[in-house]
Parts: sequence; C-alpha cells; structure tokens
Amino acid sequence: MASVGNWIMKKLSSFRNDSFAREYENVPETGPLSIIVLGASGDLAKKKTFPALFNLFRQGFLHENEVCIFGYARTKISDDDLRNRLRDYLVKDKDDSQKSEDLSKFLELVKYVSGAYDSEDGFQRLDKEISEHENNTEGSPRRLFYLALPPSVYPSVCRMINQCCMNKSDVGWTRIVVEKPFGKDLESAEELSSQIGKLFEEPQIYRIDHYLGKELVQNLLVLRFANRLFLPLWNRDNIDNVQIVFREDFGTDGRGGYFDEYGIIRDIIQNHLMQVLCLVAMEKPVSLKPEHIRDQKVKVLQSVVPIKDDEVVLGQYEGYRDDPTVPDDSNTPTFATVVLRIDNERWDGVPFILKAGKALSAKKAEIRVQFKDVPGDIFRCKKQGRNEFVIRLQPSEAMYMKLTVKQPGLEMSTVQSELDLSYTQRYQGVTIPEAYERLILDTIRGDQQHFVRRDELKAAWEIFTPLLHSIDRGEMKPIPYKPGSRGPEEADELATKAGYVQTLGYIWIPPTL
Repeated sequence: MASVGNWIMKKLSSFRNDSFAREYENVPETGPLSIIVLGASGDLAKKKTFPALFNLFRQGFLHENEVCIFGYARTKISDDDLRNRLRDYLVKDKDDSQKSEDLSKFLELVKYVSGAYDSEDGFQRLDKEISEHENNTEGSPRRLFYLALPPSVYPSVCRMINQCCMNKSDVGWTRIVVEKPFGKDLESAEELSSQIGKLFEEPQIYRIDHYLGKELVQNLLVLRFANRLFLPLWNRDNIDNVQIVFREDFGTDGRGGYFDEYGIIRDIIQNHLMQVLCLVAMEKPVSLKPEHIRDQKVKVLQSVVPIKDDEVVLGQYEGYRDDPTVPDDSNTPTFATVVLRIDNERWDGVPFILKAGKALSAKKAEIRVQFKDVPGDIFRCKKQGRNEFVIRLQPSEAMYMKLTVKQPGLEMSTVQSELDLSYTQRYQGVTIPEAYERLILDTIRGDQQHFVRRDELKAAWEIFTPLLHSIDRGEMKPIPYKPGSRGPEEADELATKAGYVQTLGYIWIPPTL
C-alpha cells in the first residue's frame, strides 16, 4: 500500500503557443527572412506596408544580408517597374541624399512575382524565388506573408500559401498577417477564422489592427500599471464616464462604394475603438506575455452587456449619397455614438461612450476619462467642469490632466488648467514610429501582444452583430448632419444623458516649442 505522503508527478503536454512561452525579451533570430507583400500593387501596400519596411530597414531592423522582399500581385510588371512605382511613396524629399542612398539599397532587396490569387502556378513561382534566396543565406528560414488584400480573397490566398509556399525546413517559421475587416458580422468572421484556422495554427496568424501599434495606445498599460497614482482611482468609485473618440474632418473621398458595405461601426468602432476600450478597462495581467494580456482583454469583452437601442445615435453626413458609388437609398451610417456598459466589479455603472464619425469639425482620436464631482464644493467651482484625464492619440500626441486651480491674482477665484505631457515638446528630436513599423517588427519577433486573437475577435463581434443587423434591415435610421459639424445634436444629448459633463470655456492648446 502506497504511503499517503507520496506525491505522484505527471508531465502534461503543453497547450500554450510559442507566443505564450516566449519571454518578453525576445532573442534575436538570424537567417534568411523573406517578406512577401501580397497585393503589392495596391494602395495599402504602397502607402503603408512598403514605407514601414523601408523605415525598419533604415533603422537597422532589416539586414540586407538576410532579408528579401517579394511583391506579389496579378499586375504583370517587372522588378524595376515595382521599384519605380514605390519610389515616390518612400522618399518625399528628393534633396535628402542619405535617404536616397538608403532607398537605393532597399529597392535592391525588392523583387516582384505576378500571378493569380487562386492559382498554384503563380505561388509555385513565388516559392521558387523564396527558396533561391534561402539557399543563398545561412540560418533558419523565416517567411512572413503580409496580405494587403480584400478579405474576400483571404481563404484562397491562404490555401495557396499552405499548399505551395510553406517553410519546408525543420527550423524557422511561416507567419501570415491579415488586415481588417475580419468579416462583417459574427457569422462571417467565424467562417473566415475557421477557413484560415484549418490552414494555419493560431500562433502563425497575426490579425493586425494598426491602432494597437500607436505610441499612446501602447503607453496605456504602462500608465495604468506602472504608476501608483492611477491604481486607486481607476474604478467606478472615482470615474464617472469614459469617452473614446475618433473624428475625421473629411468624408469617404472616393471610397464611398467600399465604405458603404461596412459603415463607421464596422470600419472603426468594432475594431479600433474596442481595442482601446479593452486596454482602458482590463485588469492587470499576470505578466507582459502576449497571452496573459490578451486573456484580460477577452474578459472585458465578455463582460460587456447587450447594447440598448436608446443608447445608440447614428448619423450620415449630407452629401454622402452624392457619391456615384453610393446607393441613393443608402442606410449606412458615417457617424455613430454607442454607449457600452461593462458588468463587473470595477466598472459597474460607468458608461463607456464610443464615438466615431466622418466629415466632422476636427480630426482627432482621444480617450477622455472623466472623474466624478468633488463632494462638498466649497469653492463653488462645480460649473467650471470636472477633472479629466485625456490621452490624445492623434494628431499632436499628448496626455494631460484637467484640474481646477486658483486664478492668479488677489481674488480667491478658480479656473480650469492642465498638467500637460505633450510629446513634441517633451521628446524633442524623437521620431514616433508609425504603427505599421512597430507591428511588422512584432510579427518578425513573434510577439502577438498587439494582435487580435480569435476568441477576442469573436467576443467583439458578439457585442455589435445584433446592432449591425438591425441597421442592415433598415430598423435604425441615421440622422442627417452637416459636414464640418460635431455630428447630430442627438449624439451630444446621449453623452449628456449617459453622464458626461462638458467643460465650457476651456480649450486645450498644444504647447509650442
């Protein structure tokens, strides 16, 4: 008979992916790196992907003795044709000799393969080109496929990559980057995830949301969990409401046909603003390992209660339907304000007001955390406004705290002012990297912290799909608003009803050098 004091130990197979097991400080990998930009002739590739790769090359993160960049698209052009098309997107200032020299070196690394997105012939030729590069370079082969393509072709492209272009070595890796939108609702997103999931493991899939690469968004975790100041304040006892705002001062500008398929909620709120909400509202993760952070984000999404119809305001700017690519009877919102509520101990009763719109009075994206009124208003300053912590994501990146202070002078009067950290003033000479640079580098390093996991994507779609289906059926109508305005007046009324108190007479002015 075995002693009751004996322990039996059994080794269990690990279910964690390589992103979970990897320490936060990644060990640099060496060997041939092939970056394949699919859709190389499109706007996204020319305006975002290739410029990001060029900047990474200039900063020394892509080594010319290791990397080769392949463009792939249906357009039949030569290597030099692609290089010439990219030049004007990569260097704006022709007089910058150093940048022009770097550009010449970078473009030598760029090759082009033409082919269809659903045919083995083109992908077999692409694989042959990649293999030639790998055979000429020592080390572990690494293949990164960036899908700068419409989601409709993701399944066929992923199938071709899986059949023809996977890394065939016992070492190294193959990874794919997919752009939003990830579906149009819960069902289509799950179908797309299932199709890609049959071909690639989750650690190989990087669902990119460029908002997660923005400097101030990445600063959120540091702000919240590295500063004792915020720890006791960041809860329902002190915070009255949170606004997450995205405004553009231009309309669809030739993208009307594309935009009309999706609308402002699918285009901005369901992904960008919800990712920001997760970082504002999540609990402290066990560590900075990607899976620990993403686990906490999923918990936030699963705690969001169903959206109420009376806590939604939709808008459509006047003139939107004048675009010939937009149907005359379009019901697609170009503006939306949605109030979300999180049913957990920290946030019960605190409204999260998400607002996004096009053709508005200003271009900005910001997080506005408004605190509750001070009890016992002995200075009679309540009407001047509440304390607010504002994180301005773009433009003019900054963080500032709105405070009530004494007005300079002999009288005991109060005024609203701020404690201000403006990046252009505090970090002079420091270039803030573009979001795509950071996220592509994360992909190369195998860090999935700033990418969307499948269950995270599903939870976000579960929140918005009922509302989106109601709009698609015409049950909710957008309110017309004038271009250059704040949007429908009803949106401000909804924010006030939710608890937001606007500060009258105070305007934050970015400090000048």
